Amino acid sequence: MSRTRVNATDGMETSYGFESVSGREEKQARVNEVFHRVAERYDLMNDLMSGGLHRVWKNAAVAWLSPPRRAGWRFLDVAGGTGDVAFRIVEASGGTAEGTVLDINGSMLAVGRERADRRDLARNLRFVEGNAESLDLPDASFDAYTIAFGIRNVPRIDLALSEAFRVLKPGGRFLCLEFSEVDLPVLDKLYDAWSFGAIPRIGEIVAKDRESYSYLVESIRRFPNQESFASAIRRAGFERVTYRNLTGGIAAIHSGWKL
Repeated sequence: MSRTRVNATDGMETSYGFESVSGREEKQARVNEVFHRVAERYDLMNDLMSGGLHRVWKNAAVAWLSPPRRAGWRFLDVAGGTGDVAFRIVEASGGTAEGTVLDINGSMLAVGRERADRRDLARNLRFVEGNAESLDLPDASFDAYTIAFGIRNVPRIDLALSEAFRVLKPGGRFLCLEFSEVDLPVLDKLYDAWSFGAIPRIGEIVAKDRESYSYLVESIRRFPNQESFASAIRRAGFERVTYRNLTGGIAAIHSGWKL
């Protein structure tokens, strides 16, 4: 398979990193297995892989979301099993936000529930196993939909975006934090060297799992760039779509509104 980025979200449907698979069912099964294996060390590995930058990026995303400090404001955090983003949203709201953390992977959700109990945030959050492509949730039921470093693992991204639009209330906001395309000439070479040279090795040493981290690196390189993904968000019906690059484009936050 080509190592170049896809131009449209449907190019991700049968892409498991740089490998082509037989169909979306095989991709979903293999991605699920990756996250079952890495769940217990997922946040530690994020720290090691990003040098702690994932925390800065998540803080930036929540700051841009700017959850209000009022009762009744509800958000859905998709592919957020370990609770990392949901906890930040609740804390930024002064403890008033009500969140649903949805993940297709039960192992990730188990980590999130345990962490929520330890942080005394369980009263604000419910953890639900579900598929981003087909949400078992009512229409127009959330004020915000967030997804961080998860949408590139969804086989049919167009369906996930359509579902995000459906479950948001009129005036609701979509916010996605995802790895993207580096736009600085020197940084892109350094980032490639770190990604393909160091990250799989760190996965092998710390998580005893080189294969999963090789997939995660490759999936980043296949995901559509900033403009292509912004176009996909618009096609789902969102308006006022924009994005902000972080750390030279290593990651980007995409925002859209259901108006």
